[in-house]
Amino acid sequence: MQLTGAEIVIRCLQEEGVEYVFGYPGGAVLNIYDEFFKQDKVKHVLVRHEQGAVHAADGYSRSSMKTGVCLVTSGPGVTNAVTGIATAYMDSIPMVVLTGQVPTHAIGQDAFQECDTVGITRPCVKHNFLVKDVKDLAVTIKKAFYLASTGRPGPVLVDIPKDITQASTEFSYPKTVSLRSYNPVTKGHAGQIKKAVQLLLEAKRPMIYAGGGVILNNAAPQLTRLVRLVGCPCTTTLMGLGGFPATDPQFTGMPGMHGTYETNMAMQNCDVLIAVGARFDDRVIGNPQHFYRADRKIVHIDIDPSSISKRVKVDVPIVGYVADVLDEMLKLIESSPQRPDPAALKTWWAEITEWQRKDCLKYDTKSDLIKPQYVIQKLYEITSGDAFVTSDVGQHQMWAAQYYKFDEPRRWINSGGLGTMGFGLPAAMGVQMVNPGAPVACVTGEASIQMCIQELSTCKQYHLPIKIVNLNNRYLGMVRQWQEFFYGNRYAESYIDALPDFVKLAEAYGHVGMKIEKPGDVDGALREAFKLKDRLVFMDFITDQTENVFPMIPGGKGLTEMILAEEL
Repeated sequence: MQLTGAEIVIRCLQEEGVEYVFGYPGGAVLNIYDEFFKQDKVKHVLVRHEQGAVHAADGYSRSSMKTGVCLVTSGPGVTNAVTGIATAYMDSIPMVVLTGQVPTHAIGQDAFQECDTVGITRPCVKHNFLVKDVKDLAVTIKKAFYLASTGRPGPVLVDIPKDITQASTEFSYPKTVSLRSYNPVTKGHAGQIKKAVQLLLEAKRPMIYAGGGVILNNAAPQLTRLVRLVGCPCTTTLMGLGGFPATDPQFTGMPGMHGTYETNMAMQNCDVLIAVGARFDDRVIGNPQHFYRADRKIVHIDIDPSSISKRVKVDVPIVGYVADVLDEMLKLIESSPQRPDPAALKTWWAEITEWQRKDCLKYDTKSDLIKPQYVIQKLYEITSGDAFVTSDVGQHQMWAAQYYKFDEPRRWINSGGLGTMGFGLPAAMGVQMVNPGAPVACVTGEASIQMCIQELSTCKQYHLPIKIVNLNNRYLGMVRQWQEFFYGNRYAESYIDALPDFVKLAEAYGHVGMKIEKPGDVDGALREAFKLKDRLVFMDFITDQTENVFPMIPGGKGLTEMILAEEL
């Protein structure tokens, strides 16, 4: 069957079972868009900016078990998409990015809307391809989906020159592909798994530290079984929230810069630490030199061998899919009569309970101003903890992570590694697309929301009833917090004094807008918003400008060097 390159692109997407492609047309991809028009199996979602397309595909992927797909044109289309691609890369999100390119004969000639897509994106993709022959197009797209979703997931880019989309060839889509240089290890080493289990069973103060790998590999059930079987405390990173139920008494909260006091103290003082799908990020462990303890053994389970002992030297490295490794660990523990010493565990939990008495997340509940923490707590209460929550980046992101208790995986959607303002709203679009009818809330701030606010137009076109929770403190909140703590209260360019009327702006896009200024109105506004099941509601909460995120570990300090609210 002879098909054009453009027809092949669409057929490949159909073969992969792709539901949605998020994109924005331009000259180099018009042949592909013409083929979209002729079919209805793969739906196209027209965003209003290419960054929004990638974030939407990202949110779609994170909240499902599917590979996100986006399509942008050459030149500025690609460069606008780079922020979204880098966001997905940092958080290991499986995605296929299709980009248009000028015709092959014009590459390198500074043609209209040309840029070196392969060169520009190489540092922030798992892999990229430039298709130079239409005969290679189908197998290249198959490779892209395979690479994106296996091993450590990530975005894979396929750059397609316009003349390739016009040329014809016989179409054949391979059922499988193999790459000689790409053979990720998926099964953990049996001997290393035995060592890990032995350490865990002999531990007096064990702790399990889980990251985004647990979510990506759908290993939450195994993690939960392991934690409950062993009886030890568990912490999940910002990317791992929901991997273990936040309402479970064995969950001690998030670790790191804005983690709980009890978690950070436990991570520093445990004698065996099992790291599952986490990478000892600088925002999690603080200063590696401070984190080091000669009397603590560390087991590190990760699909990516380059992440193991990268920042912290570990004692038992295990490379493999975390779900498979945890399955093997569970088999060994369940078949063994040995369990951690109950008396030692009791003493360990008593120590943790003492740290919990600090109540490090308490805040002033009697203020006449709206406290952002209160808004998140009410959001949790009204949605019964059952919403999909996306966030932008800043103070509001940390409050959402601290005060919304995620009991299930893939409900918390945020930019962890890159910290991308503007992520929240387009990510929420992708989440809503793949979860129609589910409550979706975007927690944002007045600065972040303006980064991709044009996507309110996309929400209107596709009837996406997202609930936007704007914690408006009229500052670049996290910037202001750092300036207060470390820059002598010199608020250089962190104050925003020309904000739009968000209610009118939301209404101008055809949505519902609310402005909430009193604590007593928070509950009612949220309830009213979530009753409007078929409308996007923009809630502009005017919050206390002086509120800070606690606990906080200053940059370069160790886990036990936290600043608590009570100490100021």
